[in-house]
Amino acid sequence: MGLQIYDFVSFFFTILLDIFFREIRPRGAHKIPQKGPVIFVAAPHANQFVDPLVLMRECGRRVSFLAAKKSMDRRWIGAMARSMNAIPVERPQDLAKAGSGTIKLLDRYGDPLRVTGLGTKFTKELLVGDQISLPKDVGSSAIVEIISDTELIVKKEFKDLKALELLTNPEGSKYKCLPHMDQSNVYKTVFERLNAGHCVGIFPEGGSHDRAEMLPLKAGVTIMALGALAANPSLDLKIVTCGLNYFHPHRFRSRAVVEFGEPLTVPPELVEMYKRGGAEKREACGKLLDTIYEALRGVTLNAPDYETLMVIQAARRLYKPTHRKLQISQVVELNRRFVAGYMHFKDNPKVIEAKDKVMHYNTQLRYHGLRDHQVNIRITRRHAIGMLISRLAQMIFLSCLALPGTLMNLPVAIVARVISNKKAKEALAASTVKIAGRDVLATWKLLVALGLMPVLYFSYSVMVFIYCGRFDLALKSRLLIAWAAWALIPFVTYASIRFGEVGIDIFKSIRPLFLSIIPGEENTINELRRARSELQRTITDLINELAPEIYPDFDSTRILDPKPNDRPSRSASGTNLAQTIFNTAAQPLSQWLGKDGRFDWERTEDSDADDVFFFLNPAGGIQGRSRANSWGGAYTPSADGSRSRNRSRTSSFTSGQIQLGEGFKLEALTELPRDKPFAEVTRRLSVSRKHRHGLEGMTRSDTDENEEGGPRRDSNGGVSTPPISVSQYADSDVVSKSKDV
Repeated sequence: MGLQIYDFVSFFFTILLDIFFREIRPRGAHKIPQKGPVIFVAAPHANQFVDPLVLMRECGRRVSFLAAKKSMDRRWIGAMARSMNAIPVERPQDLAKAGSGTIKLLDRYGDPLRVTGLGTKFTKELLVGDQISLPKDVGSSAIVEIISDTELIVKKEFKDLKALELLTNPEGSKYKCLPHMDQSNVYKTVFERLNAGHCVGIFPEGGSHDRAEMLPLKAGVTIMALGALAANPSLDLKIVTCGLNYFHPHRFRSRAVVEFGEPLTVPPELVEMYKRGGAEKREACGKLLDTIYEALRGVTLNAPDYETLMVIQAARRLYKPTHRKLQISQVVELNRRFVAGYMHFKDNPKVIEAKDKVMHYNTQLRYHGLRDHQVNIRITRRHAIGMLISRLAQMIFLSCLALPGTLMNLPVAIVARVISNKKAKEALAASTVKIAGRDVLATWKLLVALGLMPVLYFSYSVMVFIYCGRFDLALKSRLLIAWAAWALIPFVTYASIRFGEVGIDIFKSIRPLFLSIIPGEENTINELRRARSELQRTITDLINELAPEIYPDFDSTRILDPKPNDRPSRSASGTNLAQTIFNTAAQPLSQWLGKDGRFDWERTEDSDADDVFFFLNPAGGIQGRSRANSWGGAYTPSADGSRSRNRSRTSSFTSGQIQLGEGFKLEALTELPRDKPFAEVTRRLSVSRKHRHGLEGMTRSDTDENEEGGPRRDSNGGVSTPPISVSQYADSDVVSKSKDV
């Protein structure tokens, strides 16, 4: 297929996403079918118009998303949506109107389907098939018969306690009238796209939100899948679930993980049930919806509350391998597994005791203003003073470098903040499911920046043009200088962002240095170290004891197995060019900033800054920058032939019916020397493994290949790096003494 306007618009938005987010990490992208019709089902819908852009960037297919007609009626948003082949959907809630009077149940037990009105106009405001909805979305029901202006029959009774409380109030309850929508044209369009072998994307929750949990899924996705297969039984349709996991989606330079589940095939028996209609059709839709819901739970984080998530993340940090930097996709997966284990054993007395200890440890960290990864930093007072002076100088220097771009873009930042907060309040007032309206913030920040930045940069160019007139330059020279200024400003902006990020990281590292200098605080730090060490042993022993009960193949001595199939994030080439220019220009500065060997920005231990998901942190919580894997990694071909970094690892941590993706075996992990290149470690491990199996004869070509730094590959092109076990290798240069994490 040739280039389309979709590709140009997608490329443009990819650049915007590369600027807005620090990192977007895909997981499981190799599972996506490269040909044939696919329905992408994504949740949670936590970032309004940004969600489809992130998904389109990472899935590698052209996707037509279903979008609310209300949004597509907006001038600029609609134009962009139509260029991306979006399918408009008219939603009942967008056309809802407040009903006259109030409604109530006169006989809750004897006749729960009969609704009586006080001052209502049912015959004028409602039709059979419409719905009545109670405030705050506590209940709704379709109308099957309108008897009079003050009496009607609904299809299903209201069972929610809050709904019953409203309807049994003597004064009755306010309500909204939702019209019945005929979506046959929408389904027809979807069927045409799928029959043509294209992809369709849908957010089955029905709208964006900022709640802690997924909303109930709408049945529309099941009608699309079953209806398409009923009309065309030979259609090779797949359903791919997508988990959108954000670390503060509304914040500039935050991070995200997009996880793709295994493609689902609709069982033929459900298609036959759907064809027969009636109750069997509803049953088929219900079964398929349950399957999709469970698949979505497998690619999203589902902690019951914020407190539990904080405990889970602290336990994960305490259990992770020493000197092992987890990618953000691995953090998401490991958090999910800890949540699954906690929910299974939450009533176990040992788990309850460990939870209390972890909560107390977190409280102590907050009291002293420290992060978990800063507790184990051991440094003398003299060295701390030197590092403090050095980092203060670095921070001041970086602040000066970041200042020009910050001042130039300050008007955009202020306007974007004001408008996005206003839109959040409007969205909150118009919604029954939003908590604070944070799901619209990132969208409006991007839209405001998209409109103001070109105008602002053009204004700066005009100012340069006018200023050059003071030097009696020729008109052509003045125009050339103004154009050069306009082209240079985006690079200045990008450099300011990068310098500012590093400066903020330095600022966060200063407090532990102050504590190391202040007399008497050393005992406090030592107490925290002892508490952390004890917690490490407690959590390690607890997991080794309980994990085999839910994971029969649990192996406490195993490290992560390689899995080279995940594609890298699809960054725009324009952004890559800016990154390359910046990295080249800033290389001397980077060497200076990391000269003490204790503050390598790309290797800093992950902390609570790497963990917090926005929808479980209403207060804004903790910020953090992306962390790179300290081991590096060799390029390996992915399933689609692209080149990707082999950093994602799996193990036998999952089994049975629990499908949790990539695995981590974390206790008693080996430590690899940080001053040795990973290729050298791989070479020695390969040689040791072959000797162990009696394969003494290595060919010269194999030896040369490994000594040149390339990882050994199998016949399928994958990396043949075995799991590392403490007992397998005695080479002290390769594997140091194993210990509990």
